[in-house]
Amino acid sequence: MASYGFDHSLLCPLSPFSCSGKFKFPAKTPLSTVEFCAKASKSSSVATTAIEDSNQPCFGVSYGRRELIVISTLPFLLPVHESMQKFGVKAAELGTTEYLLMKEEVRKVLSKGKAAGVLRLVFHDAGTFEMDDNSGGMNGSIVYELDRPENTGLKKSLKILEKAKSGVDMVQPVSWADMIAVAGAEAVSVCGGPKIPVQLGRLDSMAPDPEGKLPEESLDASALKQCFQRKGLATQELVALSGAHTLGGKGFGNPTVFDNSYFKILLEKPWKSSDGMSSMIGLPSDRALVEDDECLRWITKYANNQNMFFEDFKNAYIKLVNSGARWKNL
Repeated sequence: MASYGFDHSLLCPLSPFSCSGKFKFPAKTPLSTVEFCAKASKSSSVATTAIEDSNQPCFGVSYGRRELIVISTLPFLLPVHESMQKFGVKAAELGTTEYLLMKEEVRKVLSKGKAAGVLRLVFHDAGTFEMDDNSGGMNGSIVYELDRPENTGLKKSLKILEKAKSGVDMVQPVSWADMIAVAGAEAVSVCGGPKIPVQLGRLDSMAPDPEGKLPEESLDASALKQCFQRKGLATQELVALSGAHTLGGKGFGNPTVFDNSYFKILLEKPWKSSDGMSSMIGLPSDRALVEDDECLRWITKYANNQNMFFEDFKNAYIKLVNSGARWKNL
């Protein structure tokens, strides 16, 4: 399967395994979900915040009715904006703390050599999304799908992330969907690619997604574009995401460096060379892109402008990891 431009040279059959501890593949226990920030109830209004900020006690029986009305109304006259700002800052700080913890734990287990496999997890989890029936997507269902042929080799990558997730779960339980999305972004960054912000709050699916939803590596450009359109991704996004194939040792530059080598080498079409080794570069789906005029325009732009590629890849990645996600109510 040509999983959104990912390198299948990394795939090798692995014997089934199970992790020690609370998680096994597939999961035997319900998957955890992230709690992004504290949920403010209506009762904890800005009036309470204003009083706490002024170090005054809460309303007491000594207040008369008129005083109560004045006190309860006062925050809406001026301090309400400041109070809500402070609440928003606290919520943002909580989310940032959790986000930074996830990134920190991922960095402990992630090396450049493991980056391509971790990034591939993202594409195989999110790549099942279909707009027509709003099925699949970034929902952590990959943990139930590891024995499928297209996911060969991903058990190793998921086991690596299980170590990071365990560290985060000790502080704050997170979903697999969030963990994989963050880890993929870190895989890009650690290899020199763009820094990609990831929103938290995805819920995990409790069942596998339907089979046969990932694009096959044998598809031509027209079929690839149609496949991506069903997932809500335009041709530009197809080409940008395919640039991730620069990682993993399939002949598109340094296998541990995220750059625009993929596009430069596509333009050279080395597989047409008489050199036998050159024919091993890329997958049929990679070679198909450069034969399509619309795809070729974007390939040429990205080959000439790495900054443009980085920006477009970042935006396409964010869209991909939000596709089909079910979000926790905050």
